Amino acid sequence: MTGGESTTDDYPDFEEQLRSAVQVAELPSLLPAVAHLTGDHTILRDELRPGVHPTPLGLEPQGGLSNENQELGRTLAFRALRDWHRAGRPAAPDYRPEDMQALMEFVTGPVDADYLSLFLGQLGVDAKGPGWTLEDVRPDREFRVVVIGAGMSGLVAAHRLDEAGVPFTVLERNADVGGVWLENDYPGCQLDTSNFCYSYSFAQHAGWRYQYSRRDSILEYFRDFADTQSLRRHIRFRSEVSAATFDEEEGIWRLTVRDTADGSVNTIEAHAVISAVGQLNRPAFPTTPGRESFAGDSWHTARWNHDVDLSGKRVAVVGTGASAFQVVPEIAEKAEKVVLFQRTPPWIMPTPSYHAELAPGLRWLLREVPGYHRWFRFLQFWVGVEGRRRYALVHPAWDKPGSVSEDNYSLRCALEAYLEREFDDRPDLLAHVVPDYPPYAKRMLRDDGRWASTLKRDDVELVTEPITEITPQGLVTADGSSHEVDVIIYGTGFRASEFLVPMEVAGHGGARLHDVWGGEPRANMGITVPGFPNFFLLYGPNTNLVVNGSIVLFSEAEVDYVMACLRRLFEADARTIECRPEALESFYERVDAASAAMAFGVEGVHSWYKSSSGRVSQNWPLSTLEFWQRTRGPDPSEYVLDRAE
Repeated sequence: MTGGESTTDDYPDFEEQLRSAVQVAELPSLLPAVAHLTGDHTILRDELRPGVHPTPLGLEPQGGLSNENQELGRTLAFRALRDWHRAGRPAAPDYRPEDMQALMEFVTGPVDADYLSLFLGQLGVDAKGPGWTLEDVRPDREFRVVVIGAGMSGLVAAHRLDEAGVPFTVLERNADVGGVWLENDYPGCQLDTSNFCYSYSFAQHAGWRYQYSRRDSILEYFRDFADTQSLRRHIRFRSEVSAATFDEEEGIWRLTVRDTADGSVNTIEAHAVISAVGQLNRPAFPTTPGRESFAGDSWHTARWNHDVDLSGKRVAVVGTGASAFQVVPEIAEKAEKVVLFQRTPPWIMPTPSYHAELAPGLRWLLREVPGYHRWFRFLQFWVGVEGRRRYALVHPAWDKPGSVSEDNYSLRCALEAYLEREFDDRPDLLAHVVPDYPPYAKRMLRDDGRWASTLKRDDVELVTEPITEITPQGLVTADGSSHEVDVIIYGTGFRASEFLVPMEVAGHGGARLHDVWGGEPRANMGITVPGFPNFFLLYGPNTNLVVNGSIVLFSEAEVDYVMACLRRLFEADARTIECRPEALESFYERVDAASAAMAFGVEGVHSWYKSSSGRVSQNWPLSTLEFWQRTRGPDPSEYVLDRAE
């Protein structure tokens, strides 16, 4: 072999394995992957074009292709890959963006040309990075950035700053990278979005074992990314920021940092701060009277106590949100009894593959066919981008209770039918597991049947009466019942709307960010706040996703925006860049109106998506394309540049 080329002798069983593997391939993504790799577009026949507009419960298997067309697609893919292999496995031909659009539209159908740059970025074939360096733009400029947090968003920021040659330090309160995936290690912890999309577009991974990976696999991905990009040398671990204060005279930020290992405190100066602390990092506990009096062990799912063996114990789990939903089936296998306290039931999306490994043949294709994993990811990305959004849109004239539109109602009916099938033999439980609120008003969870089978166990009890008191022995409910337990586990979510707590951030004139917000966190594009120059938020207000795809996509886009802000600052040789108040007000006129037109914005439904006033403070209510377009860079009219010496 020479020049990195390979021969068929290196893959003696390729054709035999290929013939078997294509039988389990996802054809809607395999066919464009093969066309992309081989340059043979004749396999993209009209009769093989998948239907990618989802039904209420998701995509039809194999894009709705008939059995006959599935067989045709597999035959064409096999022949094209066999011939590519026999030809010496040549690299994919070069493509112009407009040629790639034709391939992508095989998956998406005709779309507006505005989507092209978003598509190319998510396919991972247009990973260009910031496109500038500090050395090129302002070579003599002294400038240092502090990134707070080394989770998913913080690592993106660190990577892009490194690419641009901007000096930076990452401050991380924990002993390793990973953020929530480091901190949350409760039994059953895993993704409820596809891990192919829960990965960086510029660092895609072909070797996933599951469609919805376990916590350890996701944490390993972020650890490997930090290692391969040599980011750890920039990270100060066990460093928790308690305060950040802007010095107007010098135009710098001073951060108070506590060493979580020895308690020592020091100060770090930076010209800009990027907060990547996220929304879901401070556990929320109920305010139930007597909580501190409980004599047994208790903890939050996000702070799991691995020193306590639950075998043979009576365990109370408070809450039926995402973490409790994953925890309960796991601990039910060990505990003597599990008592589950439910305030409101979750809507459940049936997902037969939720705990299943990917088929061996599919995993083989993802490894052996160059680029297939990118197209596999692209299909899931596209369905998630806008495909589910219509099911969450409010129709003003719709008046059926428990739904907000005809599409939302059709989804409700499909979800109810699933629950009715799962609990057909337990009408007593069915009455308590069907929500009365519209689908997507709260976070929807995934299930492959384990939830119903767990609740039906003789050693699992579902309690729907409100908890009124916690005593040394257990929990008391509104009907007067006393539930004596040995352990209480709180699956009660996070203080999501309390952004940056407990950090104190002071901007112009000493104004404190939490006072400015007054319980209503707001930031332009979720990133910048008037009065706080050179201070940027990642996964900030109104950037959480419900029906708009992957939070990783949004984090990448937010970092793009921050990098564009810094470039503008350097090009102007300015000291600071700051959002104008009128830009923030204009942004929220649109965002708040759009939130009211989404299922998660309807009145009367309590969720972590909302602030204490009931305003949606967490979620992005508009299209993914609009967020992508608006984060390509700041609108100059929305920002003030301070060129003071």
